[in-house]
Amino acid sequence: MFGIRYAKASPSTYLIQYRNGQPVREGTGLAFFYFAPSASLVSIPMESVDAPFMFREVSSDFQEVTVQGQVTYRVAEPKLLASLMNFTLKANGSEYVSEDPTKLPQRVVNAVQVQLRAALQGQKLQDLLRESEGLVQGVREGLRRPDGLPSLGLELVSLAILAIKPTPDTARALEATVREQILKEADDALYRRRNAAIEQERAVKENELNTEIAVEAKKRQIRETQLEAERAVLEKRLQIQAEEMRGRIAHEKENEALTELRGANARREADARAYALDALVQTVRAVDPKVLQALSLGSASAGTLIAAAFQDLAQNAGKIGELNISPDLLQQLTATKS
Repeated sequence: MFGIRYAKASPSTYLIQYRNGQPVREGTGLAFFYFAPSASLVSIPMESVDAPFMFREVSSDFQEVTVQGQVTYRVAEPKLLASLMNFTLKANGSEYVSEDPTKLPQRVVNAVQVQLRAALQGQKLQDLLRESEGLVQGVREGLRRPDGLPSLGLELVSLAILAIKPTPDTARALEATVREQILKEADDALYRRRNAAIEQERAVKENELNTEIAVEAKKRQIRETQLEAERAVLEKRLQIQAEEMRGRIAHEKENEALTELRGANARREADARAYALDALVQTVRAVDPKVLQALSLGSASAGTLIAAAFQDLAQNAGKIGELNISPDLLQQLTATKS
């Protein structure tokens, strides 16, 4: 009525009232009456806004990729934004007079695309697919620079890259390359396991051979010890035999000396007997042998006398005609001999 209207803004809306081109009140959550014919209201929402995006770009190796993500922003300087874009409300107080508020998300997406294009042109496709976080960090820093979102009075809340996809043909080629790489790594792992098994088997064989060598060395040591003991015993035995031989040699030398002494004594005795016999022979040389025989038979035994009688008979066998020897005589001779 009479051009008087009531305006009320939410706590997340920054409201500015202009009169004659000059702001008369501004702030969030304002509520007031105003005269519509002479007043202009600028309403800037302060809540955060999510702006999804998806566009195609080219990497440094000339591979086309599709980047999909979302940027979240909010108004940090509403007066700066109001000076750059038209957020003026119509006379009804509920609609904007221009389409600038609806174009703001697209301007933010365009700023993201500019930063993202600069980042994509400096990286290869495989690097982008492996390390998307570096890409996000580069774009985020570019948007926060003074010539980025702050130049529009906006503040970056978050930036997320949801997907980076190459073309289907490139994806198949990469999948084939990765598949071959995976198969190669599987083959390498198999070869490594085989080599490890061979190495372990070689180590086991080597340990067995080392054990056998150690056992043989111990056996040789035992045998050498036994031989040393046997040699010591043999040396001891040889020493004993040498001592026995020296004893025998000394004994034989003593026997030799004794034999020589006995021989000398025997020679002296023989010389003495020979001298006595020679003296006896010299004495009885002139005596008749029969007399000597008779003298020797005088002290002889009966058997000796009978033997001498038979000897005389044998010497005079040509003179004897017949000789009878009775059994009694032979028995007496035999008994006498026994």
